[in-house]
Amino acid sequence: MKVSGNKNALLPMVCGTLLTDETVSLSNVPPISDCEKLKKYVSGFGAEIIHDKREKSASFCHKNNHWIDNTVAMPVGIRSTVLLMAPLLHRVGSFKLDHGSKGCALGVREIDPHLDVVSAFGCQVFYDGQECYVKAPDSFHAASLWMDYQSVTATETFLMMAVLAGGVSTLTNAACEPHVKYFCHFLQQMGAKIEGVGTSILTVEGVDRLSGVEFKVPDDHHEAATYAAIGAATGGVIEIETDVAPDMPLIVRQLRKVGLNVTLSGNKITTGKSHFIVENSLTPETYVKVEAAPWPYFPADLLPQIIGASIQSKGEVLFWNKVYEGALFWSSELMKFGVRTHLADPHRLLKTDGKILRPAVVEAPYIIRVVLGLVIAALQIEGRSEIKNADPITRAHPDFIEKLQSLGAKVTYMND
Repeated sequence: MKVSGNKNALLPMVCGTLLTDETVSLSNVPPISDCEKLKKYVSGFGAEIIHDKREKSASFCHKNNHWIDNTVAMPVGIRSTVLLMAPLLHRVGSFKLDHGSKGCALGVREIDPHLDVVSAFGCQVFYDGQECYVKAPDSFHAASLWMDYQSVTATETFLMMAVLAGGVSTLTNAACEPHVKYFCHFLQQMGAKIEGVGTSILTVEGVDRLSGVEFKVPDDHHEAATYAAIGAATGGVIEIETDVAPDMPLIVRQLRKVGLNVTLSGNKITTGKSHFIVENSLTPETYVKVEAAPWPYFPADLLPQIIGASIQSKGEVLFWNKVYEGALFWSSELMKFGVRTHLADPHRLLKTDGKILRPAVVEAPYIIRVVLGLVIAALQIEGRSEIKNADPITRAHPDFIEKLQSLGAKVTYMND
């Protein structure tokens, strides 16, 4: 099966098209709702957009964009709103943002790191109740910043500020995720001068202007891993072709650690019938652990999927989310399936051998990947299960149900 384009790479690229007046053409564009919202927003300012969903392509041209005044309101309701900060500061000079902009319910996800970034480039930040106003200087100067933590979107904001700022800017403790690397490649093909791509230290030499580009959005390593987990958990033979195989070795290693039959060879990931035997820890007194943290650790966005895929695994596994403080509270829903879990604290979940698994009606929190994890669990259990509040899945995987059906799964999406 083929893998969709990376949502987390696409969204900053769409925002990045605002950095040039020339046409930017993207291919392998996944049909996600966040992209539709961004398109609607920039279209309101006169952006020329051609989106062929069948061909999975989209082109953007902003040469005729117009602004009613020098302060634009950023959209609310999508996490990618923050990625518009830098482009709007370059084009308009100021913006206002409601503090309520957010995405999934994964705990506190502040905009402060982004405000730290734009402030480092000389912007002024003002607050008025729930609204935040940011004003650009007459010209942007280079900045040197050491971030508190490796924020993906704050790293992308820094890149978009730095590429058109005068001088050489440096970011330390930058995020290294594959989608950040792809975004760097995208900007480089537009003419940006970036060094240290794929590392935690990025150096950017500002240029006067960026040009248009034709760019293929790389495959989504999260989606590749999700279907690998589904295939191995259900005993299905699935062959997944992807152009991001170099990003998959650790991910495949963790899937195998919990007893799932997943192999990686060249640009193909293959699944088969699993034995569901958790690997023995080299130190008998400790648990087998799957630790999720910023790249190059196992991605936090894949922890729900591997948890859902391991419900049949024999042995104890400690799942540790070192990124989000509220990402494991959904484990109580797994218990409705008969899965035995213990939430040690907001970051750590211990899964042990459980009772006989049974179908159930469960409720998903507003977290995309948790919906996937619950679906993967339900697919392994004989009988009819129902997952309520599953609509977040359309944000990142709008054709997820259709793909499952093509693989033989008996699954239906029902609108409330």
